[in-house]
Amino acid sequence: MLTLPVSSRTGSATNFLDACFTATSATCVTGLSVFNTYEYWSLFGQIVILCLIQIGGVGFMTFAVTLVTVLRKKLSITNRTLMQQSVSAPTIGEIVSLTKVIVFGTLAFEALGALAYSFFYVPILGALRGIYFSVFHSVSAFCNAGFDLMGITGEESLISVQGNIYFNIVTMLLIIIGGLGFFVWVDLWQSKFKFKLMRLHTKIVVTVSLFLILFGAVFIFLLETKAFQGMSFGKKVLLSLFQSVTARTAGFESVNIADMTQASQMIIILLMLVGGSPGSTAGGFKTTTLGILFFNLISTVRKKTDVECFGRSVPAPVVKTVLTIFVIYVILTTGSAIAISRVENIPMLSAMFESSSALATVGLSLDLTSDLGVVSKLILMGLMYAGRVGPLTIFMAFSPDKFSNVSRLPNEEVRVG
Repeated sequence: MLTLPVSSRTGSATNFLDACFTATSATCVTGLSVFNTYEYWSLFGQIVILCLIQIGGVGFMTFAVTLVTVLRKKLSITNRTLMQQSVSAPTIGEIVSLTKVIVFGTLAFEALGALAYSFFYVPILGALRGIYFSVFHSVSAFCNAGFDLMGITGEESLISVQGNIYFNIVTMLLIIIGGLGFFVWVDLWQSKFKFKLMRLHTKIVVTVSLFLILFGAVFIFLLETKAFQGMSFGKKVLLSLFQSVTARTAGFESVNIADMTQASQMIIILLMLVGGSPGSTAGGFKTTTLGILFFNLISTVRKKTDVECFGRSVPAPVVKTVLTIFVIYVILTTGSAIAISRVENIPMLSAMFESSSALATVGLSLDLTSDLGVVSKLILMGLMYAGRVGPLTIFMAFSPDKFSNVSRLPNEEVRVG
């Protein structure tokens, strides 16, 4: 659909690779793009991108289960299991009820976001156009997609509104809510926002998310001396906070990332790789993975057999999965960065930034995406797909479908450290 002449403003057909790259980026809610969304794509093309963002953000499995529920069909155990993994539901029996929460919750948050944005856009662009811009940016922010129509101002991403406190706060709230995870919404509501009553999953998500936002904001504020030069203290605080939030897979820019110091860019890479939470619209190896890695470190130092956190122990298989996911992300990110750096003849940090942004479905770029060759674009497309579906899920899909715990081999000590 994006290759059709009607999808571009000039009325000319878009080559298949660029259209496929854009479609992949939208479906995987990444935001990496070879074109400026407002300047290049027509209204038809923008609506196609918006629909892909919505489907990719909420999840294909959610739409599938919703359709089955509407048609009053029964879900098989296999489909319920797939859905449970997709949205991180605690039990198979909660799938249908949680799906309803996801659909109605998403629409409600996006509607509230659009209403909030309308107070900014409507006075500037008029009623119809202002509402359209409000809906587009609300969906994109909540789904952590990073696509925007701010090319109308002549600036890249959200740079033209970097000093607008209202716009930045609305955007940050939508990004954070979308990145918490559907299961967390339910648990926060049921626990009445009391930390003691929350499930362990929610406690880890909330704690790690808050830590990462503050950690990123503080270090970007302290390390950034180029892009923030000449700005007031308040504006620096706002931009630091916004870049810390958006680096967690949203992909909007309130300052040009390419103008930032390498130290700040490295902080953003770390934030991108962590991403949001399981079962959310965000990517990355997830906040729970980082949390369990940290608690595993603490438990090991304290010479404890089990990984303990918030008065609970984490099952050994979960810890094993966490370590596997982390290793896969490190291998995919560095391996892809090395390949892109070699093919494009660009610095390793720049290649690392692009590959991290793609795998974590963020969309931030050092202004390199549009200049990349065919091979690099294909690598980034593969990373975006893997990041949205889940690298571990893809690897397990091609693994032999058999159990290896029927028999055990003899143990033998191995020296580590």
